[in-house]
Amino acid sequence: MPELLEVIENYRQESASVQALFGGEGRRASAIQSNPERLVEAMKLIEDVTKGRKPFHLLQEAMTTSDFPVLFADLLDRQLLGAYREMPAIWQDFIRRGRVRDFRDAKRFSLDGAEGPLDEVDEREEYPEEPLAEAFDSVNVRKYGRRLDLSWEAMINDDLDAFARTPDRLALAARRTEQRHATGLYVDANGPHADLYKDVWDADAPLSKGNIVPGNPPLSIEALQAAYTLLAQMTDTQGEPIVIDAVTLVVTPALEVVAQNILNATSLQIGDITDPNRAVLQTNNWMKNRTRLVVDPYIPHIARTANGASSWFIFANPEGGRAAAELTFLIGNEDPALYERMPNARRVGGGGEASESFEDDSRAWRVRHVLGGARFTNTGGWRVTVASNGSGS
Repeated sequence: MPELLEVIENYRQESASVQALFGGEGRRASAIQSNPERLVEAMKLIEDVTKGRKPFHLLQEAMTTSDFPVLFADLLDRQLLGAYREMPAIWQDFIRRGRVRDFRDAKRFSLDGAEGPLDEVDEREEYPEEPLAEAFDSVNVRKYGRRLDLSWEAMINDDLDAFARTPDRLALAARRTEQRHATGLYVDANGPHADLYKDVWDADAPLSKGNIVPGNPPLSIEALQAAYTLLAQMTDTQGEPIVIDAVTLVVTPALEVVAQNILNATSLQIGDITDPNRAVLQTNNWMKNRTRLVVDPYIPHIARTANGASSWFIFANPEGGRAAAELTFLIGNEDPALYERMPNARRVGGGGEASESFEDDSRAWRVRHVLGGARFTNTGGWRVTVASNGSGS
């Protein structure tokens, strides 16, 4: 609430910012621009009521004025967007963010070829031509949402700040929807998603490799080294190396301590110190400078059948030339949108419009969020990620 007051004050001081905030649309914009102090007054009243400094009936009375419902709805919407944007979107560290224009399937194309070393051309010899190989993956978006109803009695007896936290609850639901959807792009019921991770991708190619760490080792220094090695050996369709400057290590909550110990150690000991016949190499911890750690809490919620606590993954930077997957949003609707049910009652004898439903005195809000995504299996997304289910087999 205090943060919103500061934002509102900034908008009040700059009329152009107020115009941009509320879009200059009809009654809403005119009400605010004609008297921007009403916006600050409204916000302070909401804060006082929700924190118990003033009785709730003052808010009920204010809701019968001509401008307050408009201001109040805007404030709730700004609160939802503020909470939504403050919550971390951890998936963006390893999954590409995409946009589409509508709900129809959209294609993500890749063109491979003509990127290897150039051919030598003799005098007056015709330059050789090399064809391009085209592939695509399809993405689409779907609509997600929820409605929240509060009775008039619940709002009067709001000891638990249920009313005040309505935007925060819906903002958290939107972020969780994103993260669960993103996790489902690379995790299935048994751990690493079978459509994205395979032991061998092209059995007919003599140098073909899979992107599962051999032996599915549990997370350790040696296992992470093997994953780095496997990722470094990935090539494009022409057999040319894929340059990867940094990676993201994604683990389950159960592996966070192990991962933190590996990445925050000042030095690494490679080898078995209990075996006198095996050499042990000690080196500075170069991994922490090239590896970003992300703990995805939804991995065990999706991998419910097996390996939900032991799976771990490495992804190259999704903003590079290739990405393993994409979480897609609808252009113009990339943030969740909060809607409030319009009141449909008027108090007999005056007093203006009521803020509740005529039928049952309830108030209702709903949130809408539009998103989708896809794994880039056809366009080579598997070439920039490796994984282990941690089972050791």
